[in-house]
Amino acid sequence: MKKLIVSFALSLLFAANMMAQNVPTAKQVIDNYVTALGGKAKLEAVKTLSMKNTISVMGMEMEGTTVKKDNKFKSTQTMMGQEMVQIFDGEKGYANQMGQKMDFPADQVAKLKTSKIIEALGMDAAKIKTVEKKQIDGKDFYVLSSDDTKSYFDVKTGLLAKSEGDKGVMTIAKYADVDGIKFPEEMSVDAGGQQITIKNSDIKINQPVSDDVFKIE
Repeated sequence: MKKLIVSFALSLLFAANMMAQNVPTAKQVIDNYVTALGGKAKLEAVKTLSMKNTISVMGMEMEGTTVKKDNKFKSTQTMMGQEMVQIFDGEKGYANQMGQKMDFPADQVAKLKTSKIIEALGMDAAKIKTVEKKQIDGKDFYVLSSDDTKSYFDVKTGLLAKSEGDKGVMTIAKYADVDGIKFPEEMSVDAGGQQITIKNSDIKINQPVSDDVFKIE
């Protein structure tokens, strides 16, 4: 009887080890993601990015644009005649909503200074604490967990499907292909129970963008 118990325990351990071997490293998952988006060379060749955004929240819609160049960005949204702006010039930035201007805090500035136009290129495998394989609604995902974020990558496509953080849960419903590179086209965000839908359109890469766009008065 003891031999049977020991044998059964060893078989479970062997099965667990085999399952662990089937889970890739964080670097492999991130590398596969970069490849799925279009490949590292193509992503690194993107020097500017612009797109239109439609944000739907609480039955209202905001129309706007986002422009990126190097580590600079400007996002402008308009709703009921009111303009909301977020801007970063590479060194400093602020958010201006309904006439209320707030400078970005030091920790956000530090992150933005090292940000990439294509966020996947800035993902650091060294910051990942655990890698798991989970099945959700019949689909398999590799889940990468850091201190403050969980990222779910579709095992079949390699693409990021969902991310969870302190600001809420973002789910990517659809990607758009632009010159051989995939960009999130439709997303939904659950921010503390508030449902937000984001649609990106007219996505353009490597168009001329003046640094004056990001000039902070």
